[in-house]
Amino acid sequence: MTTSTELPREAAADAQELLVSAPQERAGRPRRPRGGREDAGDRGILSLSDRRKPGVRWSARVIHGALLVVLVVVGLGPLLWLAKSAITPTEDTLRTPMALFPNGVDWANLSTAWSTVHIDVQFMNTIWVAAGSWAAQIIVATTAGYALSVLRPKYGRVLYGLILTTLFVPSVVLLVPLYLTILNPPLLGQSLINTFWAVWLPAGASAFNVVLVKRFFDNLPREIFEAARADGAGPFRLFWSIVLPMSKPILGVVSVFAIIAAWKDYLWPLLVLRDPAIQPLSVRLPTLQAAIQLDVYLAALAISTLIPIALFLVFQGLFLRSAGLGGAVKG
Repeated sequence: MTTSTELPREAAADAQELLVSAPQERAGRPRRPRGGREDAGDRGILSLSDRRKPGVRWSARVIHGALLVVLVVVGLGPLLWLAKSAITPTEDTLRTPMALFPNGVDWANLSTAWSTVHIDVQFMNTIWVAAGSWAAQIIVATTAGYALSVLRPKYGRVLYGLILTTLFVPSVVLLVPLYLTILNPPLLGQSLINTFWAVWLPAGASAFNVVLVKRFFDNLPREIFEAARADGAGPFRLFWSIVLPMSKPILGVVSVFAIIAAWKDYLWPLLVLRDPAIQPLSVRLPTLQAAIQLDVYLAALAISTLIPIALFLVFQGLFLRSAGLGGAVKG
């Protein structure tokens, strides 16, 4: 039998042998690139060996350049034409719509559309509608997603299933019951017609946003939640100080979806906002088309596109990286 003093000596000898043999074994094997970069480079239509060929490389560049030009023309062409037509006289737009300022630039179209046609009033109405709809959707989506994903109530799966079923109901089917609810809301005793609340409150009931935020919260690390609870954080403190700061990507994505949807919505504001003084641009501009000149109308359309374009420029990184849909914090 081996004594207790011999066991550590044998273990030390075995460890030393492993340390000596491990580098030798690694030296005999071919070294693989870190992170599988070689495999990642071969994933595509063209492999690395094909890209090294001059003919294939130049052909791929020509195809990529042609596709880029087509995408720029299709994507930016209508916006550029609208910007050009907004400062072009009506005669030039009708005679030579594709010409570039044949008879000069008419900057007065923008000022006329802003002040004389009172686009400034509808512009502010649209901002109010979009801001309220954004706030309602953010509050409902984050609180519902937090309750279903983090708090996990007893009947959470049943509630989540009911929310998913509403995604299969066409929105047109809900117009009549929703309109009757806004016309005579329960517990209020006063109609919400011709108020911004008639647009804000229904906008908050977005099942898509709840599902989107809930899926993002599911990927957040649970260890942080357990550590916060161990430190004495309650449900509200956990939601406000832990979950929301970690959810900036998905909040940005939901914000852009909510504002753009409210900015271009036409049917529902037309039904509940009958007073022209509080109608947004999406409702008011079609009614003004027959009463104003074409150049002023195009200038008003160009003004109405400023906010969506600005939002895309600010939040384009979220869409290009798919930050809000891919996952959560790692590590």
